[in-house]
Amino acid sequence: MKSILSVEQVSKNYSGHVALSDVSLEIPEGSVFGLLGPNGAGKTSLIRIINQITAPDSGNVYLKGEKLIPQHSELIGYLPEERGLYRKMKVGEQCIYLAQLKGISKKDAVSKLNYWFEKFEMKSWWNKKVEELSKGMQQKVQFIVTVLHEPQLLILDEPFSGFDPINANQIKNEILDLKNKGTTIIFSTHNMGSVEELCDNIALINKSKKILDGSVKEIRKQFKTNVFTIGFHGNMLAFTNALWTGAELLDHKSEDNNTHIAKVKLLNNNKANNLLSAVMPVAEVFSFNEIIPSMNDIFIQSVQSENPSIIGTQSMFTE
Repeated sequence: MKSILSVEQVSKNYSGHVALSDVSLEIPEGSVFGLLGPNGAGKTSLIRIINQITAPDSGNVYLKGEKLIPQHSELIGYLPEERGLYRKMKVGEQCIYLAQLKGISKKDAVSKLNYWFEKFEMKSWWNKKVEELSKGMQQKVQFIVTVLHEPQLLILDEPFSGFDPINANQIKNEILDLKNKGTTIIFSTHNMGSVEELCDNIALINKSKKILDGSVKEIRKQFKTNVFTIGFHGNMLAFTNALWTGAELLDHKSEDNNTHIAKVKLLNNNKANNLLSAVMPVAEVFSFNEIIPSMNDIFIQSVQSENPSIIGTQSMFTE
């Protein structure tokens, strides 16, 4: 897939602190790309470089094959985590002003804003001052201002912060709609559930370095551990004996003497069919599921491998 943004061996230091160290990324055009990492990992530094707020100490960033120049800012929309609206200004007046800063005429700005305000059921907010709006309402306003000039690259830093579930879902739908219309979205968040819902590809940055990247689907496959849960009716001891050397019983819980759910890890290159063939003569299987690590599990595991002092806890039956 063609890349809209290429980050090549970018490094950045601040007064002896290494913010980014030799980071390279390819952002596929027309995709949602998750930029992940713990606080202080370097995500914001990279976003600031892409937005040309700061410059890298070394390395380059290319947008649509061209080295970044100030004019490229017209193609980028940026919603920072720290929101910033003029609290004393009226909402409509402020939106028009910010749209004009992006090169949109007043007439076009009003037309586009009317469309978005109607879509988000915000018409009654037009003449209210920003300070009269809740945090979530203010964030809706900033989202609209960010996408109003129809950027080809949209950077969203924690876009769901402060939203209730209904409004968060509305913004998620808008993000997917923008993607379907061809917009490329860089999505920086700590919410791994949103990553699985929205992102096609991710990169994980930790301690200034990229430690993982690729498609969400392939990364989850990469972290598979050949662990399955099996729900069955039968004798637990007979089930365990049937596993023999082909699989290991990791955990189990029993609903009664005849109904059990077992967590089993395949051994010696055995396949799922081998496991079922071994247990079906002694058990009536009613459920069989592979446990594929969630992005949250992968995030924790990857960061812990870089930071052994960080201790995480997981339920044996987390899926």
